[in-house]
Amino acid sequence: MNIHEMLEEKEKEILSPDAQLSMCSKGREHPIKPCFLRTEFQRDRDRIIHSKTFRRLSHKTQVFLAPEGDHYRTRLTHTLEVTQIARTVARALSLNEDLTEAIGLGHDLGHTPFGHTGEDALTECLEEISENFKDAPKSFKHNLQSLRVVDYLEYDGKGLNLTWEVRDGILNHTGEVMPSTLEGQIVKISDRIAYINHDIDDAIRANILKEKDLPPRLVKVLGNYHGVRINNMVRNIVKESKDKNTIQLSKDFADAVDELRSFLFERVYISSEAKVEEPKAKRVVKMLFFYYLENPNEMPKEFQVEKGGKLPTKICDYVAGMTDRYALRKFNELFMPKTWML
Repeated sequence: MNIHEMLEEKEKEILSPDAQLSMCSKGREHPIKPCFLRTEFQRDRDRIIHSKTFRRLSHKTQVFLAPEGDHYRTRLTHTLEVTQIARTVARALSLNEDLTEAIGLGHDLGHTPFGHTGEDALTECLEEISENFKDAPKSFKHNLQSLRVVDYLEYDGKGLNLTWEVRDGILNHTGEVMPSTLEGQIVKISDRIAYINHDIDDAIRANILKEKDLPPRLVKVLGNYHGVRINNMVRNIVKESKDKNTIQLSKDFADAVDELRSFLFERVYISSEAKVEEPKAKRVVKMLFFYYLENPNEMPKEFQVEKGGKLPTKICDYVAGMTDRYALRKFNELFMPKTWML
């Protein structure tokens, strides 16, 4: 018996009957030889971590555009916080921690530069060209793009060839459709817990909020400090999900989380000083999109349309994959006049 077979047997012994065992995976689109050392979900985790797209997350906006401070979250640190919370929950519920980790690490690979602002910008671009490009997507969704990254864009167009369960968790980490595994459901709820709490933390650091600004009734339910709130939410999930075929918060916690999210939209996500640069960021993304629509041959070779290819989709692939700083550099290169030394 090799090491990966020993790990699979260990999963059978210690995990909950509701856990997704790696040996029972629905597999990959392109079957590969088993690894001597790792289970299939461990291999997926490693493939994601070593991907170029994962590395680029360190230079993509979470909420605050190009912050000067070193301690604001990026899309990468958000991903790590989601994964940490999700692993804690999975371990406490005796579910598959490796599957949970792989989904957590891969869930935001499709995010654009400048966070959701970039996502909105690409959607607006696709809406504007819909009359001329009937087959183009009607909108840009980062969860669909995350799946596209792992299926088609990474590894020189071959994709990462991930297992069905990891792909399902990545695709369904947002929206109304629930992931098919409890591990995927853990990532879905951990994503919300992470961003609500770290966005409060970043807003306080930016002097946009103070702890005393948080609605007292929500503080009473969830807790009065960053670490306390996360701990209380995680404990609540574990308590409410134990021996149940679903991952959930209690009603009072779920209602408080929804209210807190609404509070953040009102005070941080829409109207705060930190968001005043968003129209400029949106303009950068849209101008890049339309430039490459007119000049597709100026994109890297792997994004140029081959026979049967769809140009708007390829442009979205290229622009969405940019980091904030690369998008700004391309914008300056294409649209800003250069100075000359005489």
